[in-house]
Amino acid sequence: MRKPVFGGNWKMNKMVKESIEAVKQLKEELGDVERVEVAIFPPFTSLWAVKKIIEDSRIGLGAQNMYWEEKGAYTGEVSPHMLLDAGCKYVILGHSERRQYFGETDAGVNRKIKAALSLGLTPVVCVGESLKEREAGRAEEVVESQVKKCLEGLDLQQIKKLIIAYEPVWAIGTGKIATPHQAQEMHSFIRGILEELWGKKICSSMRIQYGGSVKPENIKELMKQPDIDGALVGGASLIINSFVKIVKYEE
Repeated sequence: MRKPVFGGNWKMNKMVKESIEAVKQLKEELGDVERVEVAIFPPFTSLWAVKKIIEDSRIGLGAQNMYWEEKGAYTGEVSPHMLLDAGCKYVILGHSERRQYFGETDAGVNRKIKAALSLGLTPVVCVGESLKEREAGRAEEVVESQVKKCLEGLDLQQIKKLIIAYEPVWAIGTGKIATPHQAQEMHSFIRGILEELWGKKICSSMRIQYGGSVKPENIKELMKQPDIDGALVGGASLIINSFVKIVKYEE
């Protein structure tokens, strides 16, 4: 059985004080949850403050991005060592907003994944097609290319330590959502790629999250799908009550 994993990606939101207030509430509601895995991804400026609050709970801490180098003259970047020092366990890599606004490529994401894994961080690797690509019938082609290029060169031990997040770009922050059937189709397709590359045993144990306008109203149907193993939640995670309802979707 794959343990569902839910991540709250706050993106560029919440000052330190707001982050502290939010995570205190989150800890009260989800601090001892065992049925699922929960991680929160605050902005860099709030990582240390959030860590101090959740360090005695089951909630994990993650960052929204990182650079692949250990240190050096890379103004504005944050290294994996710095994330570990701040208490992070997870890091989101290859999010569509990073690709769209900052020109990130699959090759760069691949380097980041390898750097994160080498130090024990758990990468949450994002893949997904745009609306134009889906309407052109290229959704599977695009996602397959992203998966293969982002994970190129990883061995069996590395691949089983990461999480994949399928995020159809057209559903991120738009209020639109892939139907449970559409989401399941792509999750199954991704699992098939993993099986082709690394074998059935490994791919059957890997977790694939869904992301894209996830809300309390649609999480139950999504989680009924056999290949969906949780959610990477954006806007709804900023409202702690909504995120709690998503995580406790079975209650």
